[in-house]
Amino acid sequence: MSWRRLELAALCAYALGFYLVVIRKSLRLSHDYSGRLYGLRAGSLAGHLNDLSDAQWRNFRGNLPVLTIVMGAFLMLANMLRYCYSLKGRGASLVWLLLSVTYLCYLHGACVSFILLIALINYSIVKVLEVAYLSIEHMFVDVHNKHMQRCQVCYSGKTCYFALQERALIGDKYTLLTYLCYLTYAPLYIAGPIVSYNAFAAQLDAPQKNYSVAQISWYGVRWILSFLLMEAMTHFFHYNAFVVSRLWQQLSPFEIFIISYGVLNFMWLKFFLIWRYFRFWSLVGGVETPENMPRCINNCHDLESFWKSWHASFNRWLVRYLYIPLGGAQRKLLSIWVVFTFVAVWHDLEWKLISWAWLTCLFFVPEILVKSLSNKFQPRSALGLFIHRELSAIAGAVTISCLMVANLVGYVVGPSGIKLLMSRMLGKDALPVLAFIFISFYVGVKKSYFPKEP
Repeated sequence: MSWRRLELAALCAYALGFYLVVIRKSLRLSHDYSGRLYGLRAGSLAGHLNDLSDAQWRNFRGNLPVLTIVMGAFLMLANMLRYCYSLKGRGASLVWLLLSVTYLCYLHGACVSFILLIALINYSIVKVLEVAYLSIEHMFVDVHNKHMQRCQVCYSGKTCYFALQERALIGDKYTLLTYLCYLTYAPLYIAGPIVSYNAFAAQLDAPQKNYSVAQISWYGVRWILSFLLMEAMTHFFHYNAFVVSRLWQQLSPFEIFIISYGVLNFMWLKFFLIWRYFRFWSLVGGVETPENMPRCINNCHDLESFWKSWHASFNRWLVRYLYIPLGGAQRKLLSIWVVFTFVAVWHDLEWKLISWAWLTCLFFVPEILVKSLSNKFQPRSALGLFIHRELSAIAGAVTISCLMVANLVGYVVGPSGIKLLMSRMLGKDALPVLAFIFISFYVGVKKSYFPKEP
């Protein structure tokens, strides 16, 4: 057996032990504190309370039966009319708009008129600035041409989402009817994913063909399995309830780490389920959208890959309309501050989110500099490759630690709790815990390198 295989076996053994320790400790914490946690409800599993302390997940889960009925009715009517009468372009836009506005009336009542009024004002502004907008669109022609040369989907004769997004439309496609249909399209109205106008309008004429019926069905089955995983998680591990109840202040450093790690995984799975539900709805309706969570949170070992894989459709929007106009890679160190501050304000105008954004940028700067230097010095010898791999794993462990700190400030402890958190995690009794955390992240990063290496 080669040294590399022995190393992989040792890393897998450590990872298995790590998760066994985390699961065992999580079960114990949830059991011991169940009487003091807020947001627990009677569960569907006998003898276990269900953690519904997160309002967003509670509302989505509670309204899931109604949403599914609405999805079935919308898809049945829209697809039946589309295929029976061969509707395209304006015909499909009119049908989808009528169905979507009916859906919006159910959600908002008379306030739908304000939404449509805002849409009309925005459409008028875009028409006035149409020349300037078209000049901006020319910035992406080169990007589109390079993509067409290396995309396997486009090379096979199909048209991927990116190509639809960058492909120019003829003038009569930019109509008020299509625009209103785009804004109110029921499957994507509540939570996205974000789809570009060009890609949406193109699929009014020709429904997506990149996903077969079998692939879409399997996509739905995987969603159901993931939902069952979430049900098991919220019944056995009450991570979010610890945050809502603010009981983390009474925990040991190791227990704080367990809860923090669990909350991040809960958040990832929550958004994964919400976004994939509506993407599935859109795919069945014939509209392909970007995948918002293409990678698991535990498979990201640097900030850049993490943010490309978290709300990916929003990331693409930010890159297109903020990052590139601000100078892109040429002014990366400056533009990230503007982009992340915008993201924080876009979520909500709260000091804890601003702190999260600026902490993320503060941790992002060293990563950008290290990556820039690393790209200039590519090792060739076996010793050089070994050193490079070890240093990359250490850097990845540091990055994950920084990412956890930023998200703890933004979504768990807030700016007011960071002093207490630092005093607990930097005390003498916490040093063994910090060593364990760092080694675990180091092992995780090294493990992620193996599928990429011969």
